[in-house]
Amino acid sequence: MDPVSLASEVFPSVMAAVKKLGAAVLSKGEEAAADASVGFGRRVLQRVFGQRAAEETAPLELVDLASVPDDADLQTVLRVKIRKALEADPHLAADVAAMLKEAAGASGAVTAGDHSPVVSNSRIGGDNIQIGEIGGDASIGRK
Repeated sequence: MDPVSLASEVFPSVMAAVKKLGAAVLSKGEEAAADASVGFGRRVLQRVFGQRAAEETAPLELVDLASVPDDADLQTVLRVKIRKALEADPHLAADVAAMLKEAAGASGAVTAGDHSPVVSNSRIGGDNIQIGEIGGDASIGRK
């Protein structure tokens, strides 16, 4: 995967980690992330920027974004910084791509072709019926 696509692919998890953990996302502490996306984003940031002791300063781009995580301009700055790091270091890019592949496998993500919506591990409540597996076309309706 090219560095531009790779940076774009990992960025939602990076943002989840920044929003949850702030600039402390690079800390060496063993905080358990509440969800897989936060943990993955944290590992990506630590791999790109290195782990830091709590008293060490994070890169300015990360500190700025942590203070205003919904700022689209600051998000772009961090995404570009990640992309440039991936472009400059093919080994880093390969490591992050492997992390992405591993994370996708661990999450049980399902990949489908174009125009193929997939629902996996869903929960439906109320008056609805959940369908297990279908090997063809299906219609759902009330009698």
